[in-house]
Amino acid sequence: MAFVSIEWLRRWAAVPADTSASQLAKDLVKVGLEEEAIHTSGVTGPLVCGRVVSMVPETASNGKTVNYCRVDVGEEFNDAPGTGKEPSDIPSRSIICGAHNFKEGNHVVVSLPGAVLPGDFAIATRKTYGHISDGMICSARELGLGQDSNGIIVLEEYLGERGMEVPAPGTDMLPILGLNQELLEINITPDRGYCFSMRGVGREYSHSTGAKFTDWGLAENLKNGLPAVNDSGFPVEIEDAAPIRGHVGCDRFVARIVRGLNPNAPTPQWMVARLESAGMRSISLPVDVTNYVMLDLGQPMHAYDLDKVTGPLVVRRARQGEQHTTLDDVERTLDAEDLLITDCQGGHGARVLGIAGVMGGADTEMTESSTNVLLEAAHFDAVSVARSARRHKLPSEASKRFERGSDPELPPVAAQYAAELLVEYGGGTIDPGVTDVNHVKPQPTVALPFTAATRLIGVEYSPQRVEELLRAIGCNVTKSDADTFSVVPPSWRPDLAGGPAHLIEEIARLDGYEKIPSVVPVGPAKIGNPAPLRTRREVSDTLAEAGLTEVMTYPFLGNEHDLMGLPVDDPRRDTVKLANPLADDSPALRSSLLDTLLNTASRNVSRGNPRVAIFELDQVVSAHGVIPAPIPGVEEKPSDEAMQALRAGVPKQPWHVAAVLAGNAIEASPHDAARAWDWADAIELAIRVAVSQGLAVRPEALGVGGQAAIAAPFHPGRVAQIRVGAFTGGKVLGYAGELHPKVCQNFGLPPRTCAFELDLDAIEKSRPKDAFQLRPVSTFPAAKEDLAFVVKQDVPALKVANAIAKAGEGLVEELRLFDVFENVEQLGEGRKSLAFALRLRAADRTLSPQEIKETRNRIIKKVEKTCQATLR
Repeated sequence: MAFVSIEWLRRWAAVPADTSASQLAKDLVKVGLEEEAIHTSGVTGPLVCGRVVSMVPETASNGKTVNYCRVDVGEEFNDAPGTGKEPSDIPSRSIICGAHNFKEGNHVVVSLPGAVLPGDFAIATRKTYGHISDGMICSARELGLGQDSNGIIVLEEYLGERGMEVPAPGTDMLPILGLNQELLEINITPDRGYCFSMRGVGREYSHSTGAKFTDWGLAENLKNGLPAVNDSGFPVEIEDAAPIRGHVGCDRFVARIVRGLNPNAPTPQWMVARLESAGMRSISLPVDVTNYVMLDLGQPMHAYDLDKVTGPLVVRRARQGEQHTTLDDVERTLDAEDLLITDCQGGHGARVLGIAGVMGGADTEMTESSTNVLLEAAHFDAVSVARSARRHKLPSEASKRFERGSDPELPPVAAQYAAELLVEYGGGTIDPGVTDVNHVKPQPTVALPFTAATRLIGVEYSPQRVEELLRAIGCNVTKSDADTFSVVPPSWRPDLAGGPAHLIEEIARLDGYEKIPSVVPVGPAKIGNPAPLRTRREVSDTLAEAGLTEVMTYPFLGNEHDLMGLPVDDPRRDTVKLANPLADDSPALRSSLLDTLLNTASRNVSRGNPRVAIFELDQVVSAHGVIPAPIPGVEEKPSDEAMQALRAGVPKQPWHVAAVLAGNAIEASPHDAARAWDWADAIELAIRVAVSQGLAVRPEALGVGGQAAIAAPFHPGRVAQIRVGAFTGGKVLGYAGELHPKVCQNFGLPPRTCAFELDLDAIEKSRPKDAFQLRPVSTFPAAKEDLAFVVKQDVPALKVANAIAKAGEGLVEELRLFDVFENVEQLGEGRKSLAFALRLRAADRTLSPQEIKETRNRIIKKVEKTCQATLR
């Protein structure tokens, strides 16, 4: 984000006097700078100049001394003599003021009833300390003009310091104090780093409106010109033995010296106001000047106390493990990739002064006694600065600009400009010595055919128009042959050196996106959604139709595996760790959807949601069994073996579907009691997902022992693994059932919360490859049979059902368990009765009584043999 002051912008471009922030936003959005917000001073209503006619100190009952004042606020606002809420013999208003830094005859800033100050503080007439206070005499802090709240603003002093005359009483103070100004906040894309300066915004405003633009960032526009480089400047050496991607960390370093600076010289108010409009506070003249130049030109700078620096300055890479304390008083362990600014105190390049392009150190910072200043203006490699800033979690205004690409031609101009400002407002002299270590490579030339823009954008551009637009953004354009331009991008646009497409994008932007016709592409015929996408949509529809709500969660993982009770050797604990996580407490990618879905369910429950039924379809990431491959260099194309190793080292990322069910499945009604979700609901939903893809699946109990460990986070006795196939064998697709009580407790979920998770990729691989064949509905009558078998307690009902279905030889149309009976006296110890309802039907005939009898006998024999059962 960047803040744009219209007053400041006028230094660079001819902005009309009546331009508002809203209009400026409309102008800038045409060239791709989007409005983020418009900020105002927060002051509205009557704010006028007042002259203190009289003031009488009075001691209140609480011991505080206040001043009862009569203030002349102009004919329009004064009470006539003898009138008003507290009459007086002279035209004025009565105001109570607790400050004591003014006297009779002084001019002050008065907010009258109806005014609103920052913080939505409304001014009204009120009785206080025994008098009517019909307004308020304001301090700088109350108006948002600074932090000084020890006394009110005395205009003779405040305006005198700024070379302004005190206005007559009743004069509107909003424009005089700059409180009527609006501030535009814009959003800047990463490729437009030059717009983090008024220079860049002024240029874009000129492109948008055609307003005259004056580039004060060019050497020829400096007030005193740019002095020649000589050998008497402060010595600087660049020693980069480990460039990143073949680019040295610093290819230009300019150093200038200003001596005899008045350490007590104040920063001019106009500069303070501009810094504050950009969100910066005033610190001292040298620091303020470097910050101002950065905001104005776009060149980050640094000011050293010259008397604390031992030359020469050495720009080098850090030694692994080297320590440095930055300006924020944090000691940091440096990395070998960090580029440093060092001096020679204690040896050549021994003392670290700062991390280049990121932040300086405390050893050589400017203090209240500093009189000699060493100014640094350099050009650093964007990747090197970006990596250091992220490595140390140290974003700064300087790094924000360097990592987006700064102008390598700007350092000498910025250094001269800063030196001139220091001399103008702080005294002293500029040393004649000029240091400019310059190894900047020229911008590459880009070949751009005349017709390239028309071909890519779809708008007809003449060669003359193309050349005009490219010159407008600062390019050097020549005709290399009959149909091609040779284009050299400007130094402040490193993003344009990548090829013709970048230049064509600028042509479209400056000519106007609104001129590009909207053409709806025609999709190819007879191509539907790919099979994996169809699977995901069908599964999503199935669960939504069952009453569940689809959610999307962030895939980042913290300590959820501990809360879920996963064993230490569980493959799901082999997660992929992020090098730069969004949050330190979530540094890994989830290996199960339940890792994050349980948190979402917990959040819903904690917010008072009594019924939670949510599901998610997404990828998970597992590093189990994956061996990461070394990252090849960029010097040459990787070999086939290296590419194969890279592919093998990519973590597995299968698609999963998971759901969490908490609370009541059915709410209470006058005719029915409430029913909570249970493990059978989770299993039923999992089966429904598989059936939607044409799979015949069965739930299978895990049992006890080693198998129970893989069931986490489920209750080992109330979970089923979902297998493909109606009988034995088949791939396990996932698990469904009730969560473990400790898991429910750890996540703050209701007891007996249920869930399931299935592997969608496994479902798709198991799905029949042939087209689904629908069976015709039989018109022949069905035969009904009820069978009850007595079996041991540990025999699952599914095993009995599988035996019945297999013995039925295709005649069992429907099979349903309708009763489980346990009675020691009738059945014996450790036995139970399972009763099944069968519907028998043939597709091509009516079953004869003999066929029904044979089928029944065949089923009984099969179950007795397979399950050691007896017919009850």
